Amino acid sequence: MRKLRAEQFGLTRKVDYGSPEQNESVRQIVDAVRTEGDAALLRFTEQHDRVSLDANQLRVTESEIQAAYDHVDAAFLTAIREAAVNIRKFHEKQLRQSWVDVQPDGTMLGQLLRPLKRVGVYVPGGKAAYPSSVLMNVIPAQVAGVPEIVMVTPPATGGKAGIDPYILVAAAEAGVKEMYRVGGAQAVAALAYGTDTIPPVDKICGPGNIYVALAKRSVFGVVAIDSIAGPSEIVVLADETADPAYVAADLLSQAEHDEMASAILVTTSEKLGDAVAAEVERQLATLPREGTARQSIADYGAILIAESMNEAIDAVNRMAPEHLEIMTVEPMALLGRIENAGAIFVGPYSSEPVGDYFAGPNHILPTNGTARFSSPVNVDDFVKKSSLIYYSKDALLASGDQIMTLARHEGLEAHARAIEIRLERER
Repeated sequence: MRKLRAEQFGLTRKVDYGSPEQNESVRQIVDAVRTEGDAALLRFTEQHDRVSLDANQLRVTESEIQAAYDHVDAAFLTAIREAAVNIRKFHEKQLRQSWVDVQPDGTMLGQLLRPLKRVGVYVPGGKAAYPSSVLMNVIPAQVAGVPEIVMVTPPATGGKAGIDPYILVAAAEAGVKEMYRVGGAQAVAALAYGTDTIPPVDKICGPGNIYVALAKRSVFGVVAIDSIAGPSEIVVLADETADPAYVAADLLSQAEHDEMASAILVTTSEKLGDAVAAEVERQLATLPREGTARQSIADYGAILIAESMNEAIDAVNRMAPEHLEIMTVEPMALLGRIENAGAIFVGPYSSEPVGDYFAGPNHILPTNGTARFSSPVNVDDFVKKSSLIYYSKDALLASGDQIMTLARHEGLEAHARAIEIRLERER
């Protein structure tokens, strides 16, 4: 791994806006699905997924879902159920209530919280299947009270025909009743605009390839979207007390995601940095995804040496990483100084995969430095808020002149007159 001084390093990540050809392809797909509905959906599924379907075959049947249980092992089923319990408990603590504040003059001001009616979850079927992401998208929406949650996923997973049974089982365990075998930009368009088979949704969430990302960007405004996710990132903040084997293992846990993933150690100990570099090489040799992880480490990995813990923390806050691990002698003492991070893992036993799969907090996190201004997926992402304003007669009579003054200052006479007509009649 390359070794740099902390003050020399800046993690610059580019948002992938796609090539002109990719953007044009997505535009054509989205427009076709919007105007032709199921016919375009089926045509693009055959063209891009090499799967020929009829409209009545788009929806995954209950018998298929039940059959999927025969193809997953018992240990997975136990683990996914326990993880779901933890995720649900964590997100239930995020629930907020509507509120109303009543003033002595009869005025009532408040905020009404209501769940979205229908949410679409995209589950990719490319390089690998990630059943855990199904839980992380679906359960917060359920906790928020969303009555209709629909899942779309390509009709082939990882190059093999058929939907991965582990994805179907994870969705069923999460409580999804409505699933469709369709992927790519055409699936996003179907969720946004609706077809005869797939009713439209209010929000689309879930990761995907560049075509899915561009399609989500294209339909934003017609529906809400979660975010345009970038490559995975991990930063480990460590001092001389950290175990180099633990640090290396956790860096590689993100490097194996894809070649553009970023794994960075920030430390005040050059000795630790050297030990971690050697340990990364040792562990890489036995990784099943060695090629992917090695390319990630070569292109986006680094060991940053800081003169002090203050300098190290400044570097972390500049990067605003998706995942941050703190492995120092007193990690809790540093927690309050971390300003920008999607998820913070404290201590040597809080390895990043604990949060990825099991602990309960959401693993869908801000990437590309967006932890400076955004948050992990949470219950609020599936809730809409309406302001409540009730003014009594006395309240309007008392405040009307000030309201008209402000309206006329901005040149909006009709606004002022809407108040004036009431004052003239009621005074």
